[in-house]
Amino acid sequence: MDHNHLAWHETLELHELVVFQSVGLMKLKKFVNEVECPTLQKLYITTIAQLEQNLKELLKFYPMAPDARENLDDWRAYDKAFYSGDLLAFAKTAVRNYAIAITETATPILRDVLTKQLQVAIKLHASVYNYMYERDYYPSYDLSKLLANDIKLANKAISLNS
Repeated sequence: MDHNHLAWHETLELHELVVFQSVGLMKLKKFVNEVECPTLQKLYITTIAQLEQNLKELLKFYPMAPDARENLDDWRAYDKAFYSGDLLAFAKTAVRNYAIAITETATPILRDVLTKQLQVAIKLHASVYNYMYERDYYPSYDLSKLLANDIKLANKAISLNS
């Protein structure tokens, strides 16, 4: 199997990794200088370097994405997109964590509470997704635009000063 392009499903996984790491990198860079413990600050600095390297390596695969086109000029409302994207990642992670926790729960009353909270997390995710989609922050039906946004976000995260 020798292909000169990525498959759709791996392109979407690549997208998830790049966005997650870009947002994380931005947060780490924002707070690294506020960390007072030298050992913890060193961990932050190491993680920042690792994430920058990860993003540089992953961005090399974007030209191989199906119908990927770079249109970086139309990135707008950065703060709203960033904060809503961070909230979306939180909501998505919450849904995954609740789903996993439910499969590990033996106590029925705890399972009921977790199931109720999972439904709340799912609704939050839908609300945040809809907010982002309506404002074109998450163009989920336009893969080329989605990937172009990823490139812009990752490059911005890499270029931020700590």
